Amino acid sequence: MQAVKRNAPATWTSNAWFGWTLALLASFSFSFAPPIARGVILAGMDSTTLLVLRLSLATLFFGLTILLMNPQLFKVSRQTFLVTSFAGATNGLGMLFFFWALERVDASLSSMIISLIPLVVLSLLALRGERFTYRHLIRLGLGLGGVYLLIGPGGTVDPHGIVLLVASIFCFSCQIVMLQWYLKGQDFRTVSFYISAGMTTVVTIYWALWGVQWQTPGAQSWLLIFALAFLSTFLARLFFVSAVDRIGGGQMTLLTPMETLLTVFWSLIFLHERFSPLQWVGGALVLSSALMAVQRLNLAKWRPRWRNWTRV
Repeated sequence: MQAVKRNAPATWTSNAWFGWTLALLASFSFSFAPPIARGVILAGMDSTTLLVLRLSLATLFFGLTILLMNPQLFKVSRQTFLVTSFAGATNGLGMLFFFWALERVDASLSSMIISLIPLVVLSLLALRGERFTYRHLIRLGLGLGGVYLLIGPGGTVDPHGIVLLVASIFCFSCQIVMLQWYLKGQDFRTVSFYISAGMTTVVTIYWALWGVQWQTPGAQSWLLIFALAFLSTFLARLFFVSAVDRIGGGQMTLLTPMETLLTVFWSLIFLHERFSPLQWVGGALVLSSALMAVQRLNLAKWRPRWRNWTRV
């Protein structure tokens, strides 16, 4: 009996450390996506076409992984299929909004605004009973003030791009809570495949219906698209889903500020983007708001009360 008690904490600690390692790898992989995508778009490729190629390749990678490792993982329950499809469709819309925003807004600034995701996730938790406190108003004030300084008091940033970023934040936040509330315990390869398939379906339908013209990428663009699909989608999503399953969505969002800073770093180096002094202050306010939000998320219980309201 004593041996079991001694081993239990070690097992939990090992699993937690592995979860945090996966979370760090996911954040590192995701951080390359905005500057790579922005670079390809600036080179002349349509953002929707880029997104179709990225998600199609990533879905192919997920499918081949399951096919080679365990084809039985393709079989899922009706509930899992519906939840992953809905999560994928939601995330697909978010990706469309984000890529459209990258046509109008720098990658570094976009990532700063996207780091408000923990604040939005915390707000979504209020829908299932999480207490809304005055500190949440402080976080909200810091976040909105930071966004105002990032956009520019004179309105120097494209407002349509900001609206698209706000829409993408909401979509990404919804996907995080769905992963935690409905898909915990599911195989991360299966979840990743069906979510990616849902994203690809939504994006491809839009691409086909709105008649976006096909653009044949050059050799350098193909290389960047492959890196975007393999590193920042395939590997990143496998790490992300597995990390959420082990440490929870609230813990995963703790790394949002780190991912943002990495993206800004890559954008400054590879895209030569620059911030004004006021924008740096705004970025600091946004990151402060995100850090305060994730501290609260760390205390949230993440009970799946939405299951009482929405039966799948």
